Formats: sequence, structure tokens, C-alpha cells
Amino acid sequence: MRRQILKLALLAAVTATVWGAAPARAADLAVGANIGNVPWEFQDASGTFVGFEIDVVNEAAKRLGKTVEIVNIPFNGLFSAVQSGRIAMAISSITITDKRLESVSFAQPYYDSDQSLTVRANTPYKSVEDLKGKSLGVDTGSTGDMWATQNQAKYGFGDIRRFEGLQPAMLDLGAGRLDGYISDIPALLYYTKDKPQFKVAQRIPTGERYSVMLAKDSPLLPSVNEQITAMKKDGTLAALHEKWFGVKPEADGSTVKVLDIPKKS
Repeated sequence: MRRQILKLALLAAVTATVWGAAPARAADLAVGANIGNVPWEFQDASGTFVGFEIDVVNEAAKRLGKTVEIVNIPFNGLFSAVQSGRIAMAISSITITDKRLESVSFAQPYYDSDQSLTVRANTPYKSVEDLKGKSLGVDTGSTGDMWATQNQAKYGFGDIRRFEGLQPAMLDLGAGRLDGYISDIPALLYYTKDKPQFKVAQRIPTGERYSVMLAKDSPLLPSVNEQITAMKKDGTLAALHEKWFGVKPEADGSTVKVLDIPKKS
């Protein structure tokens, strides 16, 4: 009897697998993001992925009738993931540069930015000129990494340490294992606003612009770009800027102004 009951249970399990509810359908678009990059893409208290760029891609996909899966990938890995087709596009306050345009494509920019120097508030450092012989943190492969490397001899930085995102870098800065950290200014202003132990000591002008990154000449590029244009025209991007940064965007900035798809100059 016991053997017969086990057989019936096994048969029921197999039948439920075959005829039961279908497995969840995979999302239409896999979007890579370096989670922990506040306020662009990070996890809230419930573990949900949130942020300015999460909202941007979700809204663009919704308008295209597509679903999105956010894939957590370290910043430096986003480039190969896009190029290999592992993901359809990538976000993470990615700066558009001529060098990057050689191997990937970007939709029109939607945010203007610069780099910044963040230090512990109880230190005397006020600018990069004060960091001669000191240790500096950057995000691996970022424009902050590029800037610090190009200017290491000029300012005499002692050593440059590379991190996979803001959180581990700020932990080392707070613990005194770093003297300064160079990264995108909006992320650091957002992160330090309720952390008096840190201060954004200097804005470093670099004239950067961020956008969604896709594979080179991706067939998805025109439709994504079209949705960004629509979001600028109807005020959606401006509303998201105010939601995440607390202020309205500048009227002549890339969050409001419709721009062309970037091309290598």
C-alpha cells in the first residue's frame, strides 16, 4: 500500500509539473546595472532595485511594450556584457566618450555631470592639490579612474586604489584606509547628505554626459532614443530628476533638451 501511495504521489507531482501553471516568462530586455550606485541604481530597504536610471529604463520599456530584468553587474563588466549580447543595454551613470563610442553605442544623453573629491570631514583636505603622496580611491574603469590616472603625476597622488562601486570605497574612506575618493558628483552629494563624517570637498569639472549604453549600432537604439525624446518633451525626465535629486533640471541641460544620438567626433 505504501509503495502504491508513493507511486500515486509521484504521478501527481509529474502531472502538476506538466499541466500546472507555466513558468514565469523571461523579461524582454535584460538591463545591466552596477547596483549600489546611488541615486542611479540601488536597493531600497525591501531589496527592490530603485533609482533615477531604473525609473528611466522602466518607463522607456513600458512605452515600448517591453518588460525589463535588471542584472547586477560590476561597472567594468557592463561593457563586455553589452558587447557580447548578454544584456540588451546598460545603465550606471555611464559617461559618453569618444573612446567608448568606438565599441558601443549610446542613446542621447539625459544627465550632465562632473567628477568630485570626497574626504572625511575631520581632515584638512580641500582639493586634489592637498593629496600629494596620499591614497586615492576610484571606481574601476570609470571616468574618475581615467581622470585620476591621467593626473596622477601632475598632483603627485601616492597610490590609486580601484573599487567595484561606491559602497566599498566609502567604507575604506571612512575607516581611514583612503585619504580621498573621486567619483561622480551627484552620487556623492546624494550619499553624503545625511553622513556628516564625510564632505564633498571639490567639484572637478569634466563636462560629462550620461546615457543608456547599447551594443554598437544595436537595432534597439533608435526606439530607445525615441522614448527618451518623448520623455523629455512630456516632462517625465524632468519629474524624475526632481524626484531623485530634489531640484528641477536646468532648462538648457541634457535632461530637458532633445539631442542627437552621440557619434564619435
